[in-house]
Amino acid sequence: MNGNSIGKALIFTCFGESHGTCIGAVIDGCPAGLPLTEEDIQAELNKRKPGLSAVSTSRKEEDRVEIISGIYRGYTTGAPICMIVRNRDVQSENYEHIKNKPRPGHADYTSYIKYGGYNDYRGGGRFSGRVTAAYVMAGAVAKKLLETLKVEILAHTIQIGRVKVHRTISYDEIRRNTYRNPVRCADLEIASLMEKEILEASKEGDSLGGIVEGIALNLPAGLGEPIFDSLDADIAKIMFNIPAVKGVEFGAGFRAASLKGSENNDQYAVRGEKVVTLSNNSGGVLGGISTGMPLTVRVAFKPTPSISKKQRTVDLRCMEETEIEIKGRHDPCIVPRAVPVVEACLAFILADHAIRSQKIPRIL
Repeated sequence: MNGNSIGKALIFTCFGESHGTCIGAVIDGCPAGLPLTEEDIQAELNKRKPGLSAVSTSRKEEDRVEIISGIYRGYTTGAPICMIVRNRDVQSENYEHIKNKPRPGHADYTSYIKYGGYNDYRGGGRFSGRVTAAYVMAGAVAKKLLETLKVEILAHTIQIGRVKVHRTISYDEIRRNTYRNPVRCADLEIASLMEKEILEASKEGDSLGGIVEGIALNLPAGLGEPIFDSLDADIAKIMFNIPAVKGVEFGAGFRAASLKGSENNDQYAVRGEKVVTLSNNSGGVLGGISTGMPLTVRVAFKPTPSISKKQRTVDLRCMEETEIEIKGRHDPCIVPRAVPVVEACLAFILADHAIRSQKIPRIL
């Protein structure tokens, strides 16, 4: 097992490196008869495209999707769907002088050990955030599948550095505001403070992390395959495979540890003909199975490890301690561009489980 694929009924295989020819996704198991075009995929890719603001990398990639297989006359055929975006704006020379000096916070050292020095080190290679373009392509297909169930996927930034959103944000605000500002925060006043925080860190040659919240609305109850394929476990797995993710929580999350049972329990009620809960501390999942309430997941990202400040490292050729200065084009905070990636990952796992639970048929 090489760890490049995820999913059981809907399977996503990711390929490509940061400075290689392309980044690609293969989706196997997608039901036949789903209306799908390159424009559907492109709309999602445009949300994570680099070079769109001062808080993003200056690397400019068009990220124009090419669908290679699996679509005919505007519909999925049931065959594997292969999609790529080409890497065009690469500057590999920035990595030649540091190829034997692992960058602190990156996977340079661990990948060097894992692959005996044969790993592609340019831009982080296989371990670059660039690979999340493939995640977004897979998520675009998943979102189209979830539309057949009227499931809506949202995500927004709720924290960058020390700046946090301290109030409840409505779903309408998330829909309306998230992609209207460069930090992808639905609270526009807090968004301006977040942007200022990132720019200040960047001027100091430093970087910031933060938290993205993902939400699934109108999700049917009953999705999930306990014990080891539970819904929240599968979502957590794919989220942890987004580069730089260091924490995942659902609902009340770690705050539940400080609550009493009477405070944490989501009590039941009937609204119309539907069973609902009066709170949602579970985050829409109990026993690894969806409850039908909004599924809420929060994903914590570490600060971008590529910073311009001098740092200590080692030269692997001579095993001596040395210093490193990282050059190149890097996001001072990857959180804003991670928002559509969180959406994509959440959508993919939900679509996989919806097919496994026969909520989505094999032929649409």
